[in-house]
Amino acid sequence: MCMNVLAYGQMPDGEKFKFWTRTTSVSGHGGVLELDVELTEGQVFELMNEYNMKKASAKVVSLRRTSKGPINAAFEFVKGGESFWSMAFPAAGAKPLRRFLARPGGTN
Repeated sequence: MCMNVLAYGQMPDGEKFKFWTRTTSVSGHGGVLELDVELTEGQVFELMNEYNMKKASAKVVSLRRTSKGPINAAFEFVKGGESFWSMAFPAAGAKPLRRFLARPGGTN
């Protein structure tokens, strides 16, 4: 799911960064976003959700360069991620709901 977020923080050398980007995946624990700057694994940064203006701290857990050039960073929430996406996620191990298909003729 694509969500627009503002990523900001400070590089290890003290240089500050701030850029708008989008996620390519989200979960109740974090997500994956496209980077405009090269962060490092373990680096903590801040996020702001454009939709609801909520803020959270996150930590980079994995970095992957795509074939088209941008770097995708998997991150987990460190603080403030409880309702950052404003959506509910299924509990771990939850089974999908059964779907009933309508029978021809409109009766089930």
